[in-house]
Amino acid sequence: MKPDIVDQLFAKYYNEAMLYTMTICRNRTVAEDIVSNAFFKALTTADDEIENFKPWLLTVCRNEFFSLCRRNTKLTGEEVPEETADDREDLADQVIRGEEYKALYHAIGLLKPEQKEAITLFYFSGLQIKEIAGVTGKSEANIKVLLYRGRERLKELMEDLK
Repeated sequence: MKPDIVDQLFAKYYNEAMLYTMTICRNRTVAEDIVSNAFFKALTTADDEIENFKPWLLTVCRNEFFSLCRRNTKLTGEEVPEETADDREDLADQVIRGEEYKALYHAIGLLKPEQKEAITLFYFSGLQIKEIAGVTGKSEANIKVLLYRGRERLKELMEDLK
């Protein structure tokens, strides 16, 4: 790939990849490593005919996270450690602007992991249900159910925060 295309892809998708990866791993340092590795893998294996780079990159991020969890579990018997909520808030401040969005991001963090992933991919990354199904390996019907239940739970959480 040409260097200017790589720069454009990185500038366009880095924040979205970081937000998604932070959503699933909740550790800024680990998320930065995962996104960096994912970009490297996605760009070195890419050909010039990639139609939907974002879903592909997010799939690579997801696979990198689960690979890291498996490696870490085999080595230490523990999952990837979480950092404090303060570090997550710092990233949220950088990626999501505005007070109402911070409350929403906090509420999303309280969802079940599958709902959180589906909501993040649909609303923040702008993926379609079919693309989310491809990234997560779940059926489109399952993604629709996760989105519905996630929205219902978010409504409850946001009303409680008011």
